Amino acid sequence: MYDYWIAVVQGIIEGLTEFLPVSSTGHLILAGELMQFTGDKAETFEVIIQLGAILAVVILYWGRFMQLLGWSKAGRKAGRSLNLLHIIAAIVPALILGLLLHSVIKDYLFSPYTVLIGLVIGGLFMIFAEKRRMPVRTSNLDQLTYRQAFSIGLFQCLALWPGFSRSGATIAGGLLVGANHKTAADFSFLIAVPMMVAASGYDMLKSYQNLSSDDLLFFATGFVVSFIVALLAIVSFLKLLEKWKLTAFAYYRFVVAALFWLFLLH
Repeated sequence: MYDYWIAVVQGIIEGLTEFLPVSSTGHLILAGELMQFTGDKAETFEVIIQLGAILAVVILYWGRFMQLLGWSKAGRKAGRSLNLLHIIAAIVPALILGLLLHSVIKDYLFSPYTVLIGLVIGGLFMIFAEKRRMPVRTSNLDQLTYRQAFSIGLFQCLALWPGFSRSGATIAGGLLVGANHKTAADFSFLIAVPMMVAASGYDMLKSYQNLSSDDLLFFATGFVVSFIVALLAIVSFLKLLEKWKLTAFAYYRFVVAALFWLFLLH
């Protein structure tokens, strides 16, 4: 029964944190250490529940994905609106760098200590972005330029350090290139899907042997919980971001880092 509590807790953590600028990977690693849920099975489980979170984005942004793929009338008439080239420009830098450094990242950066460092540095970067953000010249996704999309993709590379936060890096990057908060968040969610599918697929190929029929219900529990919680978290986050900005989430990161430093690592 304890295994299923782990599945529920980790599923909730993944769903809540995957698209918030607080680092889902960092939270999962720290929570795993706290519950003594580590090793190959834990790593495979994290891949499965990430797929649940991805599905939530696909459902919520279904119309926009249909437009991007040209499978809707709006998409075929989109003209200069957001298109697949924007998505490609934003994901290529992190995909290339992640592929080249995959082994190094897994071997040296997936530890509680490095996660705490990532939480703090990522939080400082988010505060910097709020303080030094560019005047808003992009107030919706269809105004986003290719240069802005590529620049956001470069900022996304920072999230290869676990604890930094992919959404934190991309939303902060969006502010620094002139997008408003909602546009930066919406674009962050859209590019999360191909990025996470690629990363999860690559990890799954390397760890599928850890899957067994005995664990089917365990993995399914985490997947479903992550999917449901992510649906609620994304909608709530878009509303909160206009009120709280990134600074509030940065302070939360500092508190989490301090608590885990005191109670988990000492």
